[in-house]
Amino acid sequence: MDEPVWNRLTAAQLRELAARDAVVLLPIGSTEQHGPHLPTGVDDFLAAEVCRRTAALVGERVPLVVAPSVWCGLAEHHMAFGGTLTLSLPTLHALLRDLCRSFQRAGFRRILIVNGHGGNMTALNALVTELTAELALPIAVTSYFTAGRAVVLQTLETQDGLMHACEGETSMMMAALPELVRTGELEKAVGPAITLPAESPNPVYRAISFTEITGSGVAGDARTATAAKGERLLHGCAAALAELIVDDPWRAGAARP
Repeated sequence: MDEPVWNRLTAAQLRELAARDAVVLLPIGSTEQHGPHLPTGVDDFLAAEVCRRTAALVGERVPLVVAPSVWCGLAEHHMAFGGTLTLSLPTLHALLRDLCRSFQRAGFRRILIVNGHGGNMTALNALVTELTAELALPIAVTSYFTAGRAVVLQTLETQDGLMHACEGETSMMMAALPELVRTGELEKAVGPAITLPAESPNPVYRAISFTEITGSGVAGDARTATAAKGERLLHGCAAALAELIVDDPWRAGAARP
């Protein structure tokens, strides 16, 4: 069969995959500012790239298809920088419901949403609970950088985890889409460290604009990014995601991602 990417396959090929109880990977990212050196599509591009690599690594162990990516998410906190597109929470809920219902009607019974945007994390956990109840369908969610947390920690030199337009994201873009990295702007691509909202120990949450965190649009330090680090991150996150799929996150009692 051709590369298992939904919109590159025929309807007959997709019916065959559904009959084999294939897993649907649904990448979701965001379209938002990523500092002076990266394009707005970073989160979308990287989530989709990791999913495609995961499909190649899983091979014949588990039948799998990668759906077209959801390129828009929850990015209100980046709107002040310009160049950003965002959805409201009800719109994201409706969009994911309709997509998952479409997968279900096409015969697929297992869906894994693979997130690439920190701002989506908390919402997706809640929405997957809603969608599972609404559709009576086992749906799971993870973020590729959460699945691959170990390789992220081992690879990055200036950060403990993925941030925003940072060493990690810039390295992965250098590996996957180097033509889109404005290397002449790298010296400006630095900002304070942050913790993702879903992983924050802070007992109080308050919505703020990203402009209150950084004037550059960058959190972390992209100046030490390299394509070699990016390749290691992409491969490592895809390998971790592949093992998660083989271990079957939809089974009763499985740990939440």
